[in-house]
Amino acid sequence: MAKPPLLRCFVDGQWVTTKQRFPNINPVDGMVVGHVCEADAQTVGRAIAAARAASQGPWKALTASQRGAVLHRIADGIEQRFEEFVAAEVLDTGRPTHQARTLDVPRGIANFRTFADLASTAGSEMYDSTAPDGARVISYVNRKPLGTVGIICPWNLPLLLLTWKVAPGLAMGNCVVVKPSEETPSSATLLADVIRMAGLPHGVFNLVHGFGPESAGEFLSTSPDIDAITFTGESRTGTTIMKAAAEGIKKVSFELGGKNAAVVFADADFDAAVAGVMRSSFTNSGQVCLCSERVYVERPIYARFLAELKKRCDALVISYPQDPDVNMGPLISHAHRDKVLSYYQLAQEEGATVISGGGVPEFGDDRDQGAYVQPTIFAGLPDTARCVREEIFGPVCHVAPFDTEEEVIARVNDSAYGLAACIWSTRLSRAHQVAARLNTGIVWVNTWFTRDLRTPFGGTGLSGLGREGGRYSLDFYSELSTVCIKL
Repeated sequence: MAKPPLLRCFVDGQWVTTKQRFPNINPVDGMVVGHVCEADAQTVGRAIAAARAASQGPWKALTASQRGAVLHRIADGIEQRFEEFVAAEVLDTGRPTHQARTLDVPRGIANFRTFADLASTAGSEMYDSTAPDGARVISYVNRKPLGTVGIICPWNLPLLLLTWKVAPGLAMGNCVVVKPSEETPSSATLLADVIRMAGLPHGVFNLVHGFGPESAGEFLSTSPDIDAITFTGESRTGTTIMKAAAEGIKKVSFELGGKNAAVVFADADFDAAVAGVMRSSFTNSGQVCLCSERVYVERPIYARFLAELKKRCDALVISYPQDPDVNMGPLISHAHRDKVLSYYQLAQEEGATVISGGGVPEFGDDRDQGAYVQPTIFAGLPDTARCVREEIFGPVCHVAPFDTEEEVIARVNDSAYGLAACIWSTRLSRAHQVAARLNTGIVWVNTWFTRDLRTPFGGTGLSGLGREGGRYSLDFYSELSTVCIKL
């Protein structure tokens, strides 16, 4: 039997083996599929020092077009090793193979190409004004690299969200130290190899594996030698990182949790709305910060909608990643499964009606050792219930009726989170008006998860701080300065 692979850290252009290891566990069957080198404080310190040294080197001096050409080489490298990246994503997460092929890996490629082109073509603000003495003054804005950026990534969309941060960071001339989730180390390690082959100067990209508290995450976020931190993950972790960043007045960008709502009006295209809510509630086993955990349906179609949603939920295929008919894979880990199941139990204790699911599927094979739960629909809870207010991050939604626009707007906005919302309606004037009044970073109308990567992305409240995407990412990864010339 082949020995499970060892995933190493990547520091200053070299692979680094550490003494401390942790297992990489496949959530499909609970088997150990490899081991990972955990970066200690010294290894993280070496990575940060290498990035700081490289930030004064040739990478910073390259033009945006020259850096863009390197990013395109990285995208090409991912494309050339496409199936390896698919296998890495599936191995770590257990997600359907077709999802990795059609979403995760293509978006990783697109992120590098998009930010390569944006950085190469981005314009700058320029103002022509008159000084008090009548002289003409030209003022323009410069973008300069920040320096060394700490990037801490989540496990739910490992490659997609890693490249979403690394690509603009590199495009703007920064050097980065990346900590992927301990749950999903494989595609990040593979990306480090692609970047190594792309020929970046040593120290520009560094990868350190490990955990959060008292491990690589804490060592990275508390270092005084990091100029900025970008993090995607739980709101509580974001709070901890923000406290650490405050010590050095570091620049931060946080994309955190969500308790997102979908609003279905009676005039919606019924089949499209049902299919859309199925997708927005159960994609990636509900492990997407943008998933709809709160579904509000206008009362005239509520009973019909709930019945059809149940029918389709009951028909979802929970299976192995390679099964061509699979709709849903496992959760990321047994620990996360325990958390989701605790909310399933809490919902019933709070008085919810279980419309579908609510437990653990039984397979009679090795999947029974995995981290699967049933896709679940609840109804009958008040908006004050914990399961309607707290992020569960699993394949679950609560469906409730509403009567008026004003009512549903107030209910959607009555949340500590403000990441995303969906509106389903054929009256586009209504959709525009309602969308403008929702306190979320993004609103989808008659769709979900559709993105133009040039637009801003981020949330309000417990859902985050700052905006990513397009020129907003370029601004975050830059030090902005103004040049004023008196003619």
